[in-house]
Amino acid sequence: MALTLNVNGDRRGFTADPVTPLVDVLREQFHLTGVKPVCREGFCGACMVLVDDRPTLSCLMPAALAQDCEVRTVEGLAANGTLNPIQQALEACDAVQCGMCFPGMVVTLTHLMKATPGATRDDVRSALTGNICRCTGYESIVEAAVRALAAT
Repeated sequence: MALTLNVNGDRRGFTADPVTPLVDVLREQFHLTGVKPVCREGFCGACMVLVDDRPTLSCLMPAALAQDCEVRTVEGLAANGTLNPIQQALEACDAVQCGMCFPGMVVTLTHLMKATPGATRDDVRSALTGNICRCTGYESIVEAAVRALAAT
């Protein structure tokens, strides 16, 4: 079936079964490999994208349901080659580990920053409950997010 998605500001057409998971379309059709299909069951958060500015697990969303929505992946969060404040803070705090969970965390924290101005450390921790990382104790990630939130 022919479908069209608005991804990172670009309208893109593709052909796929309408129930194909959005994560597969983003990676295989559009080559946006920042979206990670780790658990494929909605538990880990590595495939998190923004659909109409709402955090969405792309492994659970059929691509057809994203038609006519604005989909933003981690690749679409930087503007004109400049990392967004969350991305900058995570880099400055050297919070990146292996990279599998990180795109989902960046998407989640970017949403938090936009949706909850003045978010607290507890808000950051709460927002990250859907993002599982096996490499870190989350402290450097939380610290980076708190710094980014404080700078806005």
